[in-house]
Amino acid sequence: MLAFLGLVLGALIALLLRPTVPQEFSRYLAMAVIAAIDSSLGGMRAYLEHTFNDRVFVLAFLSNAALAAALVWVGDQLGVDLTTAVAVVFGVRIFQNLAALRRRVFGG
Repeated sequence: MLAFLGLVLGALIALLLRPTVPQEFSRYLAMAVIAAIDSSLGGMRAYLEHTFNDRVFVLAFLSNAALAAALVWVGDQLGVDLTTAVAVVFGVRIFQNLAALRRRVFGG
């Protein structure tokens, strides 16, 4: 419940302050958000499967977001657009976690 209240409070603060992200960082932030969504869905899946560990979740959340942004940065340094690769990999994981959540909640 505390996590949900923190999420709501953070969303309200963001709506009130309307923070902006410089254009040159928007790709990195977008990939970090996709990775964070993947970690969040994985955490919900682990919770429903009774295997959730808060330390593992926090580590996965932060390391996935950092890895996604770092891969995009390395691609930029090499002159290769790795944004699509990162989005595809984490997108597939998001849909896998959603499917597992759906099976766990609704059966099948």
